[in-house]
Amino acid sequence: MQQILNFVIRNKTFLLFLLLFVISLGLTIQSHSYHKSKFINSANFLTGGIYESASSVSDYFDLNDQNEILLQENNRLRSQIFNSSDSILKTTAYIDSVSFNGRYRVQSAKIINNNYSSSKNYLTINKGEKDAIKEDFGVITSKGIVGIIDNTSNGYARVLSILNIKSRINAQLKASNHIGSLKWDGKSSATTVQLADISKFAPVKKGDSIMTGGQSTIFPKGIPIGTIESYTLDSSGDTYTIQVKLFNDMTNISHVYVIENLDSEEIKLLENPIDE
Repeated sequence: MQQILNFVIRNKTFLLFLLLFVISLGLTIQSHSYHKSKFINSANFLTGGIYESASSVSDYFDLNDQNEILLQENNRLRSQIFNSSDSILKTTAYIDSVSFNGRYRVQSAKIINNNYSSSKNYLTINKGEKDAIKEDFGVITSKGIVGIIDNTSNGYARVLSILNIKSRINAQLKASNHIGSLKWDGKSSATTVQLADISKFAPVKKGDSIMTGGQSTIFPKGIPIGTIESYTLDSSGDTYTIQVKLFNDMTNISHVYVIENLDSEEIKLLENPIDE
């Protein structure tokens, strides 16, 4: 307390000047509308900047929650797309002139491990049996397919990557209904896979899009895969092998969507009767 008194005594002249200055400034602002408006605008600018900075900090720490909200919203939208025959939905960037006759459920997941440098590559996601994830569920991103669930535990699931020599996915030319088998030769880079068994009569053109064919219980028809990079006729001269440049960067995947076909068991039972 004594130190405060000593400070006031030592600086009494300056403090008196500061007090009178503040009083005169306040009287000036109150008595002149121009000065008053300038003061208010300056104060608003200052406080607005502080609030904006605080909001930016808050938004930064809230990014995970906001991302989760967006992912859940995307789940609902993709479920609507996969289950809709409405022509309006068919015009989206994801789907073009296709309809989904099955019933699909979509949920989001996060990649926690991703291999892409060997001949048999897998990914691991942070969803498992407790989240109703099962084998043979499809896995995609907003850009295209990633792979198929091939093993599960309570809290996690393993994804057979499209960059795996064991992977076989039904795919077709977007420009026609010609169907083939999408696979990976284990030698190409992580950006390129192969589409085999495409008829020599198919209208194959460099730059055309490849998408899922829908002739399986895993992926709906129309999910993008990539574009035609090059193509060659097989030795038999009857079919093409097409080099497909993937839309997905398989070396840089974080969030994915897991697709469940709710009619898959019924379809499998019909196609493979028990008494056979």
